[in-house]
Amino acid sequence: MNIYDMQQEILRLKKEKDMCILAHSYEAREIAEIADFVGDSYALSVKAKSVPNQNVLMCGVRFMAETVKILSPEKRVFLSNPLAGCPMAEQMDKPMISQVKEQLPDYTVMAYVNTTAELKTIADVCVTSSSAVKIAKALDNDKILFIPDCNLGSFVAKSVPEKTVKLLQGGCPIHAAVRPDEVKAAKALHPDALVLVHPECVPGVVEQADYVGSTSGIMDFAKASDAREFIIGTEISIAEHLQYDCPDKMFYPLTKTLICQNMKATTLVDVYRVLRGEFGEEILLDDETIAQARRCIDKMIELGG
Repeated sequence: MNIYDMQQEILRLKKEKDMCILAHSYEAREIAEIADFVGDSYALSVKAKSVPNQNVLMCGVRFMAETVKILSPEKRVFLSNPLAGCPMAEQMDKPMISQVKEQLPDYTVMAYVNTTAELKTIADVCVTSSSAVKIAKALDNDKILFIPDCNLGSFVAKSVPEKTVKLLQGGCPIHAAVRPDEVKAAKALHPDALVLVHPECVPGVVEQADYVGSTSGIMDFAKASDAREFIIGTEISIAEHLQYDCPDKMFYPLTKTLICQNMKATTLVDVYRVLRGEFGEEILLDDETIAQARRCIDKMIELGG
């Protein structure tokens, strides 16, 4: 079976199985083409709430499927590939952060959405990369413990200097591996290109960017910009998607090492096999975990608008 035939069979099966397919922007193009919605993790979770389907398939990583389940507990939520985790989300656990909270009782715990459901149960507020600065400004407390990504946390701290932001050592190993000298090399190679980077990159990379923002923010900026060339400082698939969406513009990956192996773990064949009932994993969370984890997400919605 070739890719096109498999895609057509997936489209047929998802109707038969009443399945809504969500694909994170870092997934391969052939998966994005058969998805009902493509976007960042939180936007996909919100979309899942609004669809009539009783079954939801996440083509992404585990914490994303968990977030869908937290926001839509009445639905059956499946993860396409059970091995697709997130190193950043798995870096910190509930016992570790509970201990830190005891040491910093007057700090508000701000958890990046890239965290496990268990860790969200003890967070005060959840944030996305696009809403983190806005929510930090809106918090009543001027003391913030930001987890887990110290690079995004550093970006927030610089953007909200009136607040005290405590950081722990954690983050996305893929974005954090990008070096400032690689930005200089990319700019030398493409001197007319604007540099667009994700705030999960280290400060030395972020400081050289023309635009810093979430995955969706980077894509929206590139599409709306009058510029013709862009250096993309996030997962390499974003440059590929933008090339399809804007064939009249040029997109260059900042470095060829910006590849998330966990996102690439999911294949079109995995999606096909899930719909045939042969693969995947249903995400199961107990009622207490869902209720407790939901509080920090509700707070994000309240403050982030």
